[in-house]
Amino acid sequence: MSRKTTPRETEKSKKLTRAQKKEIDAVIRKYKGDGKPRTAQATIPYEAIYPDGVCRIDRRTFSKCIAFEDISYQLAQPETRTAIFEHLCDLYNYVDASIHVQLSFLNRKVDPVQYAKSFEIAPQGDDFDDIRAEYTAILQKQLASGNNGIVKTKYLTFTIEADSLKTARARLTRIGLDLLGYFKTMGCVAHVMDGQERLEVLHGIFHPDGEPFRFDWNWLAPSGLSTKDFVAPSSLCFGTAKTFGLGGKYGAVSFLQILAPELSDEMLADFLKTESGILVNLHVQAIDQTEAIKTVKRKITDLDAMKIQEQKKAVRSGYDMDILPSDLATYGEDAKKLLNKLQTRNERLFMLTFLVLNVADTKQKLGNDVFQAAGVAQKYNCSLVRLDYQQEQGLVSSLPLGINQIKIQRSLTTSNVAVFVPFVTQELFQSGAAMYYGINAKSHNMIMLDRKQARCPNGLKLGTPGSGKSMSCKSEIVSVFLTTADDIFISDPEAEYYPLVKRLHGQVIKLSPTSKDYVNPLDINLNYSEDDSPLALKSDFVLSFCELVMGGKTGLEAIERTVIDRAVKAIYRPYLANPCPENMPILSDLHQALLDQHLPEADRVAQALDLYVSGSLNVFNHKTNVDIHNRLVAFDIKELGKQLKKLGMLIIQDQ
Repeated sequence: MSRKTTPRETEKSKKLTRAQKKEIDAVIRKYKGDGKPRTAQATIPYEAIYPDGVCRIDRRTFSKCIAFEDISYQLAQPETRTAIFEHLCDLYNYVDASIHVQLSFLNRKVDPVQYAKSFEIAPQGDDFDDIRAEYTAILQKQLASGNNGIVKTKYLTFTIEADSLKTARARLTRIGLDLLGYFKTMGCVAHVMDGQERLEVLHGIFHPDGEPFRFDWNWLAPSGLSTKDFVAPSSLCFGTAKTFGLGGKYGAVSFLQILAPELSDEMLADFLKTESGILVNLHVQAIDQTEAIKTVKRKITDLDAMKIQEQKKAVRSGYDMDILPSDLATYGEDAKKLLNKLQTRNERLFMLTFLVLNVADTKQKLGNDVFQAAGVAQKYNCSLVRLDYQQEQGLVSSLPLGINQIKIQRSLTTSNVAVFVPFVTQELFQSGAAMYYGINAKSHNMIMLDRKQARCPNGLKLGTPGSGKSMSCKSEIVSVFLTTADDIFISDPEAEYYPLVKRLHGQVIKLSPTSKDYVNPLDINLNYSEDDSPLALKSDFVLSFCELVMGGKTGLEAIERTVIDRAVKAIYRPYLANPCPENMPILSDLHQALLDQHLPEADRVAQALDLYVSGSLNVFNHKTNVDIHNRLVAFDIKELGKQLKKLGMLIIQDQ
């Protein structure tokens, strides 16, 4: 007769083996976790980044970032450097205790192959493709000898606490506008970054090889991914004490131990001179002024108490009570000086954390880079120390998000913090139809400038004879000719551009007293300007021409200007009525119009024009017979210049 088994008996019959228990424990441990981040995304310490650039770090902490460009500081005059330093102090004094500021300086490598392609001049199927290829090779050679393989960027991240995103946005916008105003007073170009720009910066830090960043806000909803998935590296490993793994590379975070009694404004620039990938961060936290003064006073009180104890000990031991430990005396004097600065000068107290992040392909290269950075710190009597067992916190604190998880801080006043001047020299490295102008003397980077994009497109080359002015002009002419479709006109007083113009199949127009090429200085273009009257512009030119011809020290008199303007209107009247080439006036028409006025002042101007109408320089008294059909035209005025120079010497002798 059978009987039913009880649940207890069934449980005993299904007893697990030791191997099964281990397997179950492993599964539970795998999915339960130990509370530590197990993904690269979990290490990145923010909750969300919004399209307007606001980053939500946690429920009550928000940040925004400003990207700013370099300005010429190291090569500036002392008064300019002082002004920049003072403006930087004003910026720090603006920041109160509720605003955390992080300055980030990123040296990031770009893809050398793609970077070199940006200098390639596309062939156009003409006779100059071989020159384009040679010119491209020259530029790429200059690129290899400079530091342009590394892109240097600068950021200022400011962090606040707020109860809601709406409140945070309003305050962050106000702070951003104020900070941009301080950058503007320093002559620095800056802008508040949007969300995509901030994500691109994070992607560049996590992908040091310069991989392209591909992201669109419309991709988030369909994919179910977060912004972290687009910027996170393939892996992060924090298994060792002094280094960490970053997507197949090695990184190390160190902090600067400030030991020097005086700091130099070149320290930060020396850290950024390195040609390797480096990220320098300065976390600056202001202390409330009242609280700072109270803290310093408490320290002074503690030092005075220690001083009294030492004096009592001296009396009991039978030696002079004025003999105190040197450290106690030094600290007391320093504390009193600090209190005096806080109370009487425009100084505030800040807590500074200085972090340096190095990333390299191998451990050996990483060690060399850290050693090089430590050498820079040693040069200024400071020490660069690796963060032991805090590499993950150091990496998080090195991201331009406004988070500082490293509590190694040094108290400094406003002027001491501003000594870390974030400027070195202004870089001119534009894309597009930019021209090569040489090497930056301070940063050794190529100078690439598109004049048409500059605030002032005009240029002037100055130098001693033989210093290379003409060679520089020829180089710029070649660059403009090969990379743009612009027209080029050369005024050649020494006939030195003839070989270059001929090689580029240009047109040479020789102007001399004996030449058959004529250019009429009274030619007028009725479509020259929509705003100004062409006749008024030409009248100004004729007045300037006559003033130069007459050669007086005081210039033209009022009556002389009047008769010239009256003559100009008279000679252009037929052309304005019927604008054909036959009606274009020449200098003899102006000469006759002056004589027809029968005024002594008009006769005087007409006599001065005789040299250019019927004299030896009547080359200007002809209608234009030059057909400028080429985009590269050189006017050879060497012989004409010699003739003018001789006449000028005769005038000087007569005077």
